[in-house]
Amino acid sequence: MRIAFPTQENRGAESVVYSHFGSASHFIIVDREKGSFEALDNRDRDHEHGHCQPLNALGGGRVDAVVVGGIGAGALARLNSAGVTVYRAVEGSVAENLKLIEAGFLPVFTLDQTCAGHGAGGGCVH
Repeated sequence: MRIAFPTQENRGAESVVYSHFGSASHFIIVDREKGSFEALDNRDRDHEHGHCQPLNALGGGRVDAVVVGGIGAGALARLNSAGVTVYRAVEGSVAENLKLIEAGFLPVFTLDQTCAGHGAGGGCVH
């Protein structure tokens, strides 16, 4: 299973999971079978709000799951239609969230939990 974690910094497993998929600077991709970590730049970071192309953001690479603090409805729907399950992260690092997803403790994101826009300073409004 390949899992993508949006982050602002590339610190591998110690990177903090970011609160919004579309505006993350990087994605840490964890390949659970290989036990490897790979960092990708977000190739769709400068999109207009509401027009996120999540598969482009991930560089076209195949992932089975995304773990993120927040995501818009369009991005969630596009990922789900591509067969990608999106999980709601807890505050903390990639390593901490990886342990939780492996233990089955992270909930799957639903449309009623998605980002409703951005507030002052660009923060997500949930």
